[in-house]
Amino acid sequence: MDRLDRTPDWSLIRAFLAVAETGSLSAGARALGISQPTMGRQIAGLENSLGTSLFQRRPRGMALTDAGTELLEPAQAMRAAATRLEIAAAGKSENLAGTVRITASLFMSHHVLPPVFAELRAKLPEISIELVASDTSENLLFREADIAIRMYRPKQLNVVARHLGDVRLGLFGAKSYFERKGRPNSIAELMDHDFVGYDRNEDIIHGMRAIGWDVDRDWFAVRCDHQTTNWELVRAGCGLGFGQVTTALADETVEQIGIDLPIPALPVWLTAHQAMRATPRIRRVWDHLAQRLVPLIS
Repeated sequence: MDRLDRTPDWSLIRAFLAVAETGSLSAGARALGISQPTMGRQIAGLENSLGTSLFQRRPRGMALTDAGTELLEPAQAMRAAATRLEIAAAGKSENLAGTVRITASLFMSHHVLPPVFAELRAKLPEISIELVASDTSENLLFREADIAIRMYRPKQLNVVARHLGDVRLGLFGAKSYFERKGRPNSIAELMDHDFVGYDRNEDIIHGMRAIGWDVDRDWFAVRCDHQTTNWELVRAGCGLGFGQVTTALADETVEQIGIDLPIPALPVWLTAHQAMRATPRIRRVWDHLAQRLVPLIS
């Protein structure tokens, strides 16, 4: 690669990384919250600055050229260094006002967190909240989120984590479903009922096999990977399904199956980057979440 007369603007490097890691201009633009034409101009600007093509335009996306592949690793190193600088600077801030970005699962974001955030806003109106409702793992080290609520113990370095408790899971069905299909009284009878499961996610299949139920994807009568929609399918009477006990017992449209099943609980961990945890507004949000979530998930 030719030597540059000047270092490319960081925004162009971010655009390059977004397209390289998502595979298209449109997906990269969505990842950065900009328009596709803007993304295209930034990629063209970087290529002009470097004097070489970084991508091959293909019908279904963008593929790195040899020059683009050569640039990928140092660009990722630049992002890591910039993120460390940003985290270090943000961690020194003493200003309570500002935004805290929180990521949590779809189900928790829909069913548990809204009243918790309403209380937080009433108590600390100077703090704005961004909620990333997602079942993917946003990266705390790259500031994709300031605080994460995870259903597993984090393994990343440079993060602090607090175990808030365990969410009990149970097997539920809609009252309308029981009126139509009857209530099972044994595990053997359960196997004759309809179940709502996941589509591509195999967590339920693995869990059921772990307790001795030899099932596969096609065994489930209705399938959907979106957690909240999956639960709505159970509530509508499409079949029996697994749900969080605290949330489900507060729902008058469903009933829990009265059969003792060895269903493991889901651990809930509050996680933040170690440097950011000391920031006043993040510490205040962290403390509020820890205080309010414990009684809601137990």
